Amino acid sequence: MNSIYRLMFAAGVCLSLTQCGSDYLNVSSPANTDDAFVTSTATETFKTLSWCYGNYRQNVGGGGNYNWEDAISDVEYYPENDSPNDVIGTLHPEKATIAGKQTQFNALFETLARAKRVADILDSKSEYLSARDAGILNDWTQLYGEATVMRALCYFQLCLHFGDVPYGIENTVVDSYSLTSRYDIYDAILADLERVQPLMYSLGEGGITAERFSRTFACGLAGKIAMHAAGYQTLRSDVSGLYGDLSFEKIGNEANGCFYGRRSDYKAYLEIAERNFDLALGEAKGTLRLVTADDRSYSDNPYQLAYQYIYDMQISPESLFEVGCIEGQQSELGYSQGRPSDGGGSNAAPCKVFAGIRIAPTAYYSLYEAGDKRADANMAVTGSDGKGNEAMLSFEAGSRLKGGISTNKWDVNRMNPPYVAKQRVSGMNYQPLRISDVILLSAEAKAQLGKESDALVLLNQIRSRAFGDGSHAVSASGSVLLDAIWKERARELLGEGEARWDMIRSGKFHVRAAALKADMAALKRDLKAKGWHDFGNGRVMPAYIWIKNVELANPLVFDAVAGDPAQTPGWRGVYNYSTIEAVAGKVTGTAHNIAIQGLDRYIDPDGSEAAALEADGYVKTDWGAGLVADNAINDDLFLGGWKDGDAPRYFHPIPFETLNQSKGNVTNGYGLPQE
Repeated sequence: MNSIYRLMFAAGVCLSLTQCGSDYLNVSSPANTDDAFVTSTATETFKTLSWCYGNYRQNVGGGGNYNWEDAISDVEYYPENDSPNDVIGTLHPEKATIAGKQTQFNALFETLARAKRVADILDSKSEYLSARDAGILNDWTQLYGEATVMRALCYFQLCLHFGDVPYGIENTVVDSYSLTSRYDIYDAILADLERVQPLMYSLGEGGITAERFSRTFACGLAGKIAMHAAGYQTLRSDVSGLYGDLSFEKIGNEANGCFYGRRSDYKAYLEIAERNFDLALGEAKGTLRLVTADDRSYSDNPYQLAYQYIYDMQISPESLFEVGCIEGQQSELGYSQGRPSDGGGSNAAPCKVFAGIRIAPTAYYSLYEAGDKRADANMAVTGSDGKGNEAMLSFEAGSRLKGGISTNKWDVNRMNPPYVAKQRVSGMNYQPLRISDVILLSAEAKAQLGKESDALVLLNQIRSRAFGDGSHAVSASGSVLLDAIWKERARELLGEGEARWDMIRSGKFHVRAAALKADMAALKRDLKAKGWHDFGNGRVMPAYIWIKNVELANPLVFDAVAGDPAQTPGWRGVYNYSTIEAVAGKVTGTAHNIAIQGLDRYIDPDGSEAAALEADGYVKTDWGAGLVADNAINDDLFLGGWKDGDAPRYFHPIPFETLNQSKGNVTNGYGLPQE
């Protein structure tokens, strides 16, 4: 795995097609590298294009959703109080600095400009033109498609994170420029994607894996862009004529120079989405597949297995695209979005895991139904102490073992073996788009287009995998069906940043944000008043739990074992770091696991059960009590900047240099800074 990215890493630094630097928006692109050299063969051309992949990985994809503050929703939050890292995530644009995401903004434009230059060069080469005109699929048409998809992806992410941006001026000389409506950008890149996808290999064809763009990904990306174009979003009302004569269905108040709405003709985009999703899951599917069986002798969780490929440095069969990383050089996936560790920055068991995405306690106790295999695989109540032992998480504000319940999808303990030399370079690939995301988006599109029976088939395909049988199938219609799909997406994609976008796109942001605030308030009231909160589903969050260290033959825990407090919840424990020579000396003790009593039920601290547990070596430990302590994570982390009725303001500021060079034509909206 990742051999293609070793080539990119080596070649990317020396191959340039556009002017580097911060003034790329108003200078020409001189194409300093000779055309005959960089495109003499398909292999040489790919080396040129590899710069785009490398720059995207290093300066856009690095850190994943943690870098973009996407994963703050009604089920996820950031764990540090009053941090500059989450001001947009918590919906406080007034606290943002204008350079907050300058690196990502500039890198997206640099990448798309170079990708466009590659496509333009190919569009004049006889090898490409003859194949295209003859309807022949080959490496030249594939490369042209890849370059075009890269440009589309970058423009989509610019719109997603910055709103309306300048468009179409790359590789040209301009005296000034202005904002372009995001809808005009969406229309242009959707047309590009539909034009080039027949020129590309599907996954598995022509040697193309998910570490490169394929026809499969081009179709999936087009569908996702169309879903965003069809959905509700926060739009500017302070720039006259920006959206032309479009009409919108609006929700809530118009304030801060913006409103929350969707296009009145949104269904045209749903039809584009449906068409492309059908291709991605059908004709253009290639080797893409949903993992529905687990052949491991020690577990029965195909959902977790789909992620285990990432830990094992293999490409997941569920990935439409993976940002390829190299162990020791890239990927802070395990660090920024993983299961926490208090270890040091290097040579630890395991190294530090900051864990910038946490799971709302209301989601931990109420999101999943009993028997859902995704619950334990997605959420963790324990982390690692960095000395080879499992440790409880706490609700004290902070990072690592502080900050609350964490994601469990990217646990460095699941690597074989874990990378222990240094933090933030695990080598695990980022996974921007996978099949279950596409399946559920397709279900959503079909439901809104009135094809409810087709939507139910797709929805229940995901639920069947989650439970291991067909007995949990949903039967619903209308708004109930759509709500079921959005909830399923939260369960399936928890921790991946999608719940935030679903809240926005669906038009349910106000409802879901208000419900989160009310649910958290009720939880805290009960914990203070009674010492426990009943979620009404058979699960209770108590103020206290009882824990003790125990020794297991294998300290890495898999599926939950009923009745065993050291293996319920499942999918926790720690890797046996004593077997890794480099850090074996850092491991302390032999009782590496934690047995937990009372995690989802109330045990009276003054009762006989508590006394018996303490006599057996268990220690009373803060759990819900930590959520209401003075040093706890605060309410502002749960979308605190949103005011009831107003549009959610979730965009990042366009950097000052771009504003300045536009000669006043480009400004920041939504209450974001101008300088």
